[in-house]
Amino acid sequence: MARLLAIDGLNIVRRVYEASPEPDSDLKAEIALRHALSSFRTLINDHEPTHILPAFDYGGPTWRHALYAGYREGRQPMPQVLRDALPGFYATLAGFGLHVVSIPEVEADDVIGTAVMRWLKEGRGAAVIATTDKDLHGLIAHGALVWDHFKCAWHDHAWVEKKFGVPPELLPDLLALMGDVTDSIPGVAKIGLKTGAKLLRAYGNIDAVMAGAGILPGALGESLRKEREILYLSRKLVELKTDVKLGVTWNMLAWEK
Repeated sequence: MARLLAIDGLNIVRRVYEASPEPDSDLKAEIALRHALSSFRTLINDHEPTHILPAFDYGGPTWRHALYAGYREGRQPMPQVLRDALPGFYATLAGFGLHVVSIPEVEADDVIGTAVMRWLKEGRGAAVIATTDKDLHGLIAHGALVWDHFKCAWHDHAWVEKKFGVPPELLPDLLALMGDVTDSIPGVAKIGLKTGAKLLRAYGNIDAVMAGAGILPGALGESLRKEREILYLSRKLVELKTDVKLGVTWNMLAWEK
């Protein structure tokens, strides 16, 4: 049976780079990318995929910025020395036999979401996503598995429920309710992980939560009623785009050992 390995490229590269306390420099970028390449090799050796999708953010504005100007405004930009070194890294990956996918105006998450959903709908086999990004964990609801390369641990349905208090299919609704400081997604005031999970367990999804918001007492009910539009905007921002034109075929992503 075939197996797709989708690698969240910058999730690995940036974590490796930022693990070093050294100041930004060309040498730091070079060393980090050398270690990142080693991580890619380890992933491939450990998971034995038949197809590999190394997805990277293209950089610049995305469709989410068009929807919400404040998107990711608080996030630290990628160090320029690392950004400058990425084209060389892509060339190295190509020499290694990998086909990097990086598409303007969408994020690597959307590339992975599109490919994984397509792969699973076509019944091609297992789909493994190498990432620590919580947004991609919603794909577990559709049959994907997430692998945390840094902790060497599987993230499955049970892991999501234990970590977030809701099943994977409700994770986007939870993230919309609580917001995400990392991506500057507003969410609803006075709602954090525990409160959001409690609401979803009680009502089922955010549509049901909002249907019952009129009778919720106190500050919580007031916040939900007042910030209805913000909640649904947040829901759009956290949702993966799964209709991206990838510009690649499965044959192009096939891995020859």
